[in-house]
Amino acid sequence: MPGIYRYSRWDGTQQLDDLDPDEVLDALSDDLMSYGDLSAALQRLYRWGSGDLPGLERLLRELRERRERELSRYDLDSAVDSIRERLQDIIDTERRGIERRVEQAAPEQRRLMERIARQRRAQLDRVPDDLGGRMRALRSYEFMDDEAREKFERLLQELQQQVLNQMFQGLKQSIQQMTPQDLDQIRNMVRDLNRMLEQRRRGQDVSAAFREFMQRYGQFFPPGIESLDQLMEHLQRQMAQMQSLLQSLSPEARAELRRLMDELLQDDSLRLELARLAAQMQQLMPPSEMSERYPFFGEEPLSLQEAMGLMERLQAMDRLESQLERGSFRLDDIDRDLVQETLGPEARQHIDRMRQMAQLLEKAGYVERRGRRLELTPRGMRRIGQGALREIFDQLKKSRFGQHQIYRSGHGTDAGEDLKPYEYGDPFLLDLDETLFNALERQGRGVPVEIQADDFVVHRTEHSSQASTVLMIDMSRSMFLRGCFLAAKKVAIALDSLIRAQFPRDVLYVVGFSNHAVELKPQALPGIALNDYVYGTNMQHGFQVARALLARHRGNRQIIMVTDGEPTAHMDGGRVYFAYPPSPRTIQETLREARRCTRDRIVINTFMLERGPYLTEFVNQMTRINRGRAFFVSPERLGEYILVDYVSGKQRRSRSRAS
Repeated sequence: MPGIYRYSRWDGTQQLDDLDPDEVLDALSDDLMSYGDLSAALQRLYRWGSGDLPGLERLLRELRERRERELSRYDLDSAVDSIRERLQDIIDTERRGIERRVEQAAPEQRRLMERIARQRRAQLDRVPDDLGGRMRALRSYEFMDDEAREKFERLLQELQQQVLNQMFQGLKQSIQQMTPQDLDQIRNMVRDLNRMLEQRRRGQDVSAAFREFMQRYGQFFPPGIESLDQLMEHLQRQMAQMQSLLQSLSPEARAELRRLMDELLQDDSLRLELARLAAQMQQLMPPSEMSERYPFFGEEPLSLQEAMGLMERLQAMDRLESQLERGSFRLDDIDRDLVQETLGPEARQHIDRMRQMAQLLEKAGYVERRGRRLELTPRGMRRIGQGALREIFDQLKKSRFGQHQIYRSGHGTDAGEDLKPYEYGDPFLLDLDETLFNALERQGRGVPVEIQADDFVVHRTEHSSQASTVLMIDMSRSMFLRGCFLAAKKVAIALDSLIRAQFPRDVLYVVGFSNHAVELKPQALPGIALNDYVYGTNMQHGFQVARALLARHRGNRQIIMVTDGEPTAHMDGGRVYFAYPPSPRTIQETLREARRCTRDRIVINTFMLERGPYLTEFVNQMTRINRGRAFFVSPERLGEYILVDYVSGKQRRSRSRAS
């Protein structure tokens, strides 16, 4: 019966599945084999992710989409318009109050009330249109209507708190009614802060002064500030928010808001101290890059307080964007609390999972730390080999299952009595009794019996033949530039894994050749980097090294050569001679070495990744000499051809021995 799945909107209570170290290593393997640097591969996995492992780029894309939605939603100038509307409402309320007072006046007072009303109306008629001018005029105006007076005092208090709180977070909570005494306290705080910054600028120790300052004025700042540097960073961020707000307004709205702010801070000494603070901050700490203009293009109105909150959110997004952009190199620098506040709990869980990846690979035994670097362990190498082997077998067409000789006849062996769970690459010599028993044990009684992949049990095979193989891999620069060497690496690692698992009596050597040849240990293949690739295709030296390795063994011996070009170098007196196009001497020396392989009964099978005329002609000559075989394959199918051909060769040899 199929499982039941429920889907719901993410609400923060869900938990992501634990990371699987096999899944992480599989995601790293291609990058590791392409560039040979495990730490760099892990950094790129952090950046780009893989499959179900989202990377930082996905979080960056989500962050930028959120910022774009904010910018497309609001009309920032409406913050200034909302203040103008409230001031106009105060004036209209006062005018209605004046009319009401005149109408309600006693007959003997009506003439006096009308004269006062004319004076007040004249004053209201002279109120300037700009916000600063209106605020200044209304502050000196004597209201006749109590409702209008209360509206103005409430607006004045709100705006003072909003402007000051933008710099000194916590003011809103600590001061509910903005009184002259409150302004005195703020003025004293700014003066003491300026004094402390001047001491810092002169190189004096201000640690004691900072502790005393925070004991006295800590309510003006958010919790967690433990040093003057942290305090300055906080102030810089707050100043940047106000600067961004001003820069994001239209020139007209910006000018009006500046004049309004000057009127709100009517205390000349406070304005002077704030100006000194801004100047000192600019000297001690360069202006923040985050005080930038945001291009709003929406229509939704908002208040000044909402606009300041919006600036805070946008600059938090900017800080997080900067952290995410460098996060693949410095993952610990990403503020996880900021991630959660900005992108939600799911994004924080993704960051937490990234931070666990290296530790998870270490605990699984796949990597180990040597100094500051991570290195692949033999166990990790075996896991990559299994993954490469699985990937190659997955490329085989499903129609071949049960028909392709790699599965139909096993590995040129007879089924043994021992049983084992089926794994990729095993001969499909199914033990039906054990397979059915596993299925029944899993699902219980009943028909039909549903058999799953994990239920399969097969017979272990008994090897009756031994083969010694040298895999010769072209390591010339053209292999890297054409993108062929990654496929060759995968083949070497997969073939090594296949032989270790299925043909433990067989022997595999890997020889890399460019301007000269060298034996490569399979576990060292992932670490080969661009610096290891040079010009030259010295097949002659490769055959020499291969012959020396195979001379240690008897029985079936073969060379599997993977190349994308004809020989362009040979050895003479211990020196390398390179020429392109290939010189006749290089061709002759290489064919002479192929004859020596033939004399030693070593078969050479060649897999060509390019169909060039020089290469084709050379390989034709070599196959006539050696009687090996030649294949032209694309890099994508190289592994399939080599592994199938290897197992097929085992079967042919076993059948010939049986006959």
